[in-house]
Amino acid sequence: MPDVRELCGSVLCRALEWLSRRRLPQTCGTITLAGLEAPVEVIRDRWGVPHIYAANEHDLMFAQGFVHAQDRLWQMEYSRRLVAGRLAEVLGREALPVDRWLRTLGMRRLAEVETARLDGEVRATLEAYAAGVNACIGRGRLPIEFLLLRYRPEPWSVADSVAWGKMMAWTLSANWEMELIRARLVDRLGPEREAELEPCYPTRCPYIIPPGIDGSSLGRSAEERARRARPFTGPTATEGLGSNNWAIAGSRTASGAPILANDMHLVLTAPAIWYENHLAGGGFEVTGVTFPGVPGVVAGHNGHVAWGFTNGFPDVQDLYIERLRPSADGRVQYEYRGEWLDAQVIREEIRVRGGEPTVEEVVITRHGPIINGLSPHLAGEQPLALRWTALEPEEVISAVYRMCRARNCQEFREALRHWGSPAQNTVYADTEGNIAYTLAGRIPIRTRGDGRLPVPGWTGEYEWSGYIPFDELPHLWNPAQGYIVTANNRVVGDDYPHFLGTDYATGDRAERIRELIEAQPKVDVGYVQAMQFDQLSPSARLMAARLGELQVDDPELAPVVEMMRQWGGHLAADSAAASVYQVFVRRMIHLLVAGRLGELAEHYEGKGPTPVLAEASLFGCRAWEWLEQVWANPQSPWFDLGHGETRDEVARRALREAVDWLKAELGPDPAGWAWGRLHRLTCAHLLGRVTPLDRLFNRGPYPVGGDGNTIWATGVAGADLQGQTLVGPPFRFIADLADLPHALGLLAPGQSGHVGSPHYDDQMQAWFGKGYHPMLWARAEVEREAEARLQLKPR
Repeated sequence: MPDVRELCGSVLCRALEWLSRRRLPQTCGTITLAGLEAPVEVIRDRWGVPHIYAANEHDLMFAQGFVHAQDRLWQMEYSRRLVAGRLAEVLGREALPVDRWLRTLGMRRLAEVETARLDGEVRATLEAYAAGVNACIGRGRLPIEFLLLRYRPEPWSVADSVAWGKMMAWTLSANWEMELIRARLVDRLGPEREAELEPCYPTRCPYIIPPGIDGSSLGRSAEERARRARPFTGPTATEGLGSNNWAIAGSRTASGAPILANDMHLVLTAPAIWYENHLAGGGFEVTGVTFPGVPGVVAGHNGHVAWGFTNGFPDVQDLYIERLRPSADGRVQYEYRGEWLDAQVIREEIRVRGGEPTVEEVVITRHGPIINGLSPHLAGEQPLALRWTALEPEEVISAVYRMCRARNCQEFREALRHWGSPAQNTVYADTEGNIAYTLAGRIPIRTRGDGRLPVPGWTGEYEWSGYIPFDELPHLWNPAQGYIVTANNRVVGDDYPHFLGTDYATGDRAERIRELIEAQPKVDVGYVQAMQFDQLSPSARLMAARLGELQVDDPELAPVVEMMRQWGGHLAADSAAASVYQVFVRRMIHLLVAGRLGELAEHYEGKGPTPVLAEASLFGCRAWEWLEQVWANPQSPWFDLGHGETRDEVARRALREAVDWLKAELGPDPAGWAWGRLHRLTCAHLLGRVTPLDRLFNRGPYPVGGDGNTIWATGVAGADLQGQTLVGPPFRFIADLADLPHALGLLAPGQSGHVGSPHYDDQMQAWFGKGYHPMLWARAEVEREAEARLQLKPR
């Protein structure tokens, strides 16, 4: 007898999928719209990518807004409500903690300020785009998410587009929570022992810019760090997100022209955070990926220049310990250089669906908003203000506008002068044969301190004196080695003259990319495709060799040690050795730190103590590097767990525990310990958190290989080994500058945000199967691959 709830759930999902198909946007025929100046043609190819042809730039941006809204209106709506702190209005009280965070940060408030400062050209672009979105909303054919939540979207505004860039900057910033965790570690261990937990950058891993630039040490004394940490103990965390990009000079390629590759790692969701688009009109032509809700193209090519990004992880956030008091007349004041100044207080009313509104009182000092009240995990004895570059006015959209128009690498670099946040490793190449790199963005110059720990805000000693001048930011131009690689690895050596930061991802992916480039005399596009799907981890290769040398008497462990001895570090989905490696490293780190760190151990191992906006911290990466380095010193006191244990004794215990855990989870036979049974991907939709809607909206779970240290990146977004929210590349991009019209792309799970569309998930199989599609450029090829043609005509 079938379960009634299961049956009802299946019927509901089928009905909703049918309804979604009925609500798919019109993609053929003619639509007449007010706001256009001339006819526009939108040709969608067989991957659902819209190619927009317009007579002028205004109509081009209008049409882009229209097609974004046609395919991704619910995603756009969710994104703007998220950044504005307005989710509780439609999702109820469960979303209130997120709204409180975003209202306190004030990204939407700042977006209004930036909108008022926009120059004429950029403002016109954003206004045309918003008009196109609103033309689509006005047609009334809304995605089923609006039906399920029973409301209609408000008109789109220019500030909605501006605000989304702030949210991406937050997603890619990870400094402030590292400061808090580090402060608690210093408080518990003392400065010297805490310093032992901070590994040096591995000597085997490359810098983006090889040492040789004038610079100063990035380090500071442990005593200074300890003094500054003691006033506060209370951690938070966020996800550490990454990416890969590289450019290879024509001297190293089969075509004789540069090849550029990029895959940006973000949480893999349904729909993807990116949307592919080709825009042509008014002397403007560009193709690549866009953010639904923002005009232009973020990464791709324009027929002259190809470009891509990775997160640079510079330290652009500082926490200031403030002294607050109420004044006699009820105002909030903070101390600064011996004076008591009035704080700015903003009362944010948050409407809650099905409940009474709540008021969030936001207190802002000269350093930024006070964040303590947002989570019990942030409770501390003294208030903390967050200073962050993205909370100051900037003009990132202006940079994107100019990047799309650049005719060569020199012009592209000039466009990057306008880039603010998030600070990004930008690699670019042009048809003139140049390859280049710039760390683009605003990075503060600190008058004192290194940003590693919270600092006193009342003394005035730890202020920012400005930003690193653009011409002094790290930059490469046609390097002699013939290639540029960035993969969230450390940017510069200690001799660079400015402080950038200390919290980077591991250098494994950069090491492997460099290794593969050096191994091939002449690289072609096919070779680069294989590189993007590579699943070898240099860290895993090293640890496998070390485990292969471990002496064991246990007859059950002996074949496991032999398995590791023969394993080369490839984290394939069907690899049992990959599972052993992943579980062993986690157990080994835990054994070494748990007794000394207590409740802080899970945070050092990567768990984020504040789950509101994030689940993990970069300390998880640091812990794996630390194990690699401490292993090399068998006499390290960290191996003594209290009874004089040696390194190998602890390793045998960790391996025993790993094997026992794998047997319990996956069965007694090691042949069944495939990594993909533990490491699984679900591309989740916001409404897919609700049963039975998960069956309708989510895609997966899929067994996957790789991890956060392989070029094929599939890092767990939280600290749970079996978590199905993974960070990886929704979009892969390869461009041979000798043949830009045939650049390759791949967007998973698909182009459309409508679950009833065949393009909702039609690229998922290719994402696993090393497939790409051509990013069609020439009009004749677009015509040949056309799936739908839509004429937009002015009313």
